[in-house]
Amino acid sequence: MDTFTPARQSHATRLTLHTSQPTAFVDLTDGVDRFVKEARIRTGTVTVQTLHTTTGIVVNEAEPLLLADFQAFLDRLAPRASVYHHDDMSRRPGVPDDEPANGHAHCRALLLPTSTSLAVVDGRLLLGRWQRVLLVELDGPRRRDVSIVTVGEAM
Repeated sequence: MDTFTPARQSHATRLTLHTSQPTAFVDLTDGVDRFVKEARIRTGTVTVQTLHTTTGIVVNEAEPLLLADFQAFLDRLAPRASVYHHDDMSRRPGVPDDEPANGHAHCRALLLPTSTSLAVVDGRLLLGRWQRVLLVELDGPRRRDVSIVTVGEAM
């Protein structure tokens, strides 16, 4: 008896973007969904990963008042104006002259995941009604890179 085994395939890309604020929530959802469709994966997973230590990847609502609440929450937990050992450049040999004082951003990043894996069903990113994939910028404005990898059954 012959059995059908669907072809497995994987695709990867790197998304480069430029943030414009010290703290920002960049909605990646449409770009991730477009990549999944172009990859022609019927069923599988997609992983979205930041390539930086002062950003995070979260799945949540992109409602502006909620994002303002998120920012205020991060500000309370790791205020920019606090003293951070990481910001004492005299104690860090070999640090370039243009190195920013960003201890607060690293502390905030400890609270956030660096990646998320999501289901792909029927060739589409599977999300709930209000869910969006967000890059959380914690030390902008900067150039940022995000890795997107999908693995699954080919269409």
